Amino acid sequence: MRTVVHGDVHVHYGQIYVHDDEAEPFEGDLAACFAGQRNGLCGAALPGHLFLITGLHTGDVGFTAEVHSSEPPDSGAEDVVEASFHAEGRTVLVTWGGSAWWDLELPPGDYRVRYGGTAMDAGSKRDTRLDGEPRLDSYLLQFWPAPAAPDVVVRESSAIAAYSHGFVRDLPPPPTEEELAARWAARCRAEEEASTKARHEQLLREWGGVLPASPVLELPPGSLREFAKLDRDLVGAAVAAGPERCRALARRVAHFAFERARLDGVGWIADGLRALDEGIPLPAPFDDWTAAWDRLLSDPEVPHTLVRTPDGRHDNALQRAMAFPAIFAAAHEDASEALGQALSAADHTYGDDRPRFLVEVRAALAELSGSGSG
Repeated sequence: MRTVVHGDVHVHYGQIYVHDDEAEPFEGDLAACFAGQRNGLCGAALPGHLFLITGLHTGDVGFTAEVHSSEPPDSGAEDVVEASFHAEGRTVLVTWGGSAWWDLELPPGDYRVRYGGTAMDAGSKRDTRLDGEPRLDSYLLQFWPAPAAPDVVVRESSAIAAYSHGFVRDLPPPPTEEELAARWAARCRAEEEASTKARHEQLLREWGGVLPASPVLELPPGSLREFAKLDRDLVGAAVAAGPERCRALARRVAHFAFERARLDGVGWIADGLRALDEGIPLPAPFDDWTAAWDRLLSDPEVPHTLVRTPDGRHDNALQRAMAFPAIFAAAHEDASEALGQALSAADHTYGDDRPRFLVEVRAALAELSGSGSG
């Protein structure tokens, strides 16, 4: 025999609980814990939980919990009941509100539980035990391995025990397996509906209150989806045109950006654009991101122009720096990402002349779609 709890334990509302942390979170549902039982002191109807009733409403009661290897002898308590309990995870004795708990050191398995109370009526009459006042009611909780069996009232002596037993016997019967299955199905449907509603509301926030057509709405997170929030019709038409035309459009957009920043006339940059158009690996220095940027920012032949940002907040952005990522973007292995990144770079390159940029992109897409070529 092992004594795992012994001493004063605080109760509130005349309740204290045993909870298996593998079970569903305990919400203190008295009716569910006692439904279908004969005894009203130890509610064991919910798997993984015990709902224990005390005489004292609020304060400290004497409490002992023991774990036995076999059925222990009768303790002689005035009120005694038995029930069954199955442990899976760590099993704890926990107070109302969870402010204190004790590990019952109970190995997983099936157990019989004996719960005995002494001086329950005295505790009930006192109602609240203040600090320094003598102890009145005390309780003994015992576990031993045993197969599941119906709960029983072993001995009934107090008025509060009699009242509790009578109360639970008048409760509605526990739900049937079919009713439980129906409740679970309803709960799953409600959760699914709530999830769908939350997702829809999130999408509405993302798209400014009006959802785009499904090809755009189904775009994965990335630069093309973000650009669609600027022009969903343009992106929708590009997606409908297919990945090859998206890639071809990304190359055109890269040219727009470099022409706008007057970079296409610089020899080593023109070599990179030709490689991009031919679909071959970008030459040096484009094969090294850092080296390419170093050359862009240090080459005196590269035009030094400024542009106002699309949001109008800054008018001194380096236009070459805005355009330069477009060539790397257009070479991206994913056509959707290539187009999205190229559009973003070119948009910043055009600055506050966005309307013209969008007109040029639409014209290029119409040309590519009409000719079927890249």
